[in-house]
Amino acid sequence: MPLAPVPSAMGEQPRASPTPARASFDILFDTLRIQKRTQRNLQALPTVALGMFGSLPPVTTELTTVPRPRRPLDPRNQVRRWYENELGWPTVPASANDPESPVRLRVGPRFDVLDVPAEAGRPALRHLAPGSPVALRGDRMRLLVAAGGAEEVPGVLDWLEWGALALDLTAIGEGGAMDAPLPPEPGRAGVPPLPPGLGYSGAEQGAAVWLRPPVPGCEVEASLPTLPAVGGGGGAPDLVRVVATVATHCHRMRLRRACAQQLT
Repeated sequence: MPLAPVPSAMGEQPRASPTPARASFDILFDTLRIQKRTQRNLQALPTVALGMFGSLPPVTTELTTVPRPRRPLDPRNQVRRWYENELGWPTVPASANDPESPVRLRVGPRFDVLDVPAEAGRPALRHLAPGSPVALRGDRMRLLVAAGGAEEVPGVLDWLEWGALALDLTAIGEGGAMDAPLPPEPGRAGVPPLPPGLGYSGAEQGAAVWLRPPVPGCEVEASLPTLPAVGGGGGAPDLVRVVATVATHCHRMRLRRACAQQLT
């Protein structure tokens, strides 16, 4: 027979033995209580570590941006800045369809151009002032004349009785453009050093070079050939003499070519 429960000393009723369901519930309750206590300890851990070791370094999640490598300076941009900043000569904006094209100077705002054979242009150099700019490209010479002079050239040729002949002479005026020669080589009087990386090979600018370069700080208008009545001051070269000399030698070249064709 099972023994009867023994009453306690205080007169309390003896406890009944826990059932299996009750025992399982107690075990689950103890497990949850231990988990909560563990979580509280983990939350307090940074505070304890801060008191032991001082301030902790901040944690950042931002990525360090690595700068892109710089592109090398384009020599064409340096040539453009030299003309625009040093001389005040406007340039033609670069074309998006042809980014490799050479820098071009706008004709009309500061000067006009006589495009002639180099052989015909050389004798005309004696009629120019020492500061009159002259450019070369291959076998062609570009003589810079006063702005508006291109419009006067046809009338001057008619007055010289050269208007009826087909001469290898082109006057470029307002709205035109010419290839910009490389800035002159440093060392000449009045020519400052060029930016680093800027060479002097004519091929870099379509073989256009300065025979008589412009000088920064000097007004180019005073040295350009113009009509005597238009020049006013009388110190500018005479456009009529320049055109007459060029036209005469263009005609001589034309006669030589005609004779050479008859002999062949």
